[in-house]
Amino acid sequence: MTFSSAGAGALAVLGLVGIGTLGAIALTLHSLINQRFLRSPQSDPGLCAKKVSVLIPARNEADTIGACLASVVAQRAVADLQIIVLDDRSSDDTAAIVQGVASDDQRVRLITGTEPAAGWLGKPNACQVLADHAQGDILIFIDSDVCLSEHAVAATVAALDSSGLDLVCPYPRQIAVTASERLIQPLLQWSWLTTLPLRVAERSPRESLVAANGQLLAITRPAYDRAGGHGAVRDQVLDDVELLRAVKRSGGRGIVIDGTSLAQCRMYSGWADLRQGYTKSLWSAFGSAGGASVAMGLLVLLYVVPPLGALLGCALDPMIAMVGTLGWAAAVVGRLATARRTGGRWWPDALAHPASIAVLIYLTVASFRGRRRGTLQWKGRAIG
Repeated sequence: MTFSSAGAGALAVLGLVGIGTLGAIALTLHSLINQRFLRSPQSDPGLCAKKVSVLIPARNEADTIGACLASVVAQRAVADLQIIVLDDRSSDDTAAIVQGVASDDQRVRLITGTEPAAGWLGKPNACQVLADHAQGDILIFIDSDVCLSEHAVAATVAALDSSGLDLVCPYPRQIAVTASERLIQPLLQWSWLTTLPLRVAERSPRESLVAANGQLLAITRPAYDRAGGHGAVRDQVLDDVELLRAVKRSGGRGIVIDGTSLAQCRMYSGWADLRQGYTKSLWSAFGSAGGASVAMGLLVLLYVVPPLGALLGCALDPMIAMVGTLGWAAAVVGRLATARRTGGRWWPDALAHPASIAVLIYLTVASFRGRRRGTLQWKGRAIG
């Protein structure tokens, strides 16, 4: 049997779209299964009798630190709570806002940071200093743009206890307002729910099977010390992920859990903030430029090729359009299910999943370019 060049080309396109569609369907099914195994905190955790240290690094966070601290001091069902904020050489009113809260609540303490020593990045340095001052059996690190529900600390400690894990990251509900935020922020939970087998990852010693989030991260003190604390990740941009890897190397275990009911966070405000935030770290997210290229290529195959087939396939063969539409629909279902599970918005955002992937690829390329040129910065400090 022979084909015209046009027929052979259409068959090749159909094969490519078909592979992408099958992959998108498989990963969506995996995400639906994963969601059934995603650990959720107790709605009524009871009294937390352990001593807990909530540790907040803050650098130029005057816009958010007040709301964050208010949510921490309002915690209920925690018998012994220590709250420490490190002002990391802020040039705004961060320290004054914290001191105002500390003057009214003896559980709150403000400490002043110094410039990181050679070989240390800013956030790992701040977190290590905070840990050095902490007295808790449980250390809970939170970012200053996170707001907690009133039972968040008690529920987080209960999740640690009930799971038998050494580290848990209750993933906050991500607030996305502008178009760029709505394109990119939903990919955070979607990525690990879609690709990481959660129950396998939480017990496996393999360092490649990790997901963590420093927005809200809880770890037992013994596990933190065995792992080497933040000193073990002093030069790592993704210090949360690398801390979990250090915990695994020292014999511990950990994973992300559902923190939708415990906390919320607007990570970035608008395109400029988001672009700088992602480009500072995406270069380190895939291990190497080669790893990033493979990952981005697979994302294109699974989540860009099928929608292109759906939109353009009719010019070659209606079957291409039909198969491509199926693949696009699978991606939309995955985004919808993730959004419903994690408190995000999905309509009409999920339909733009191919655009989300395209923007992610752009940010990844920009991150590697900035890394190569030595122009990456975060909060006024050079990275790498």
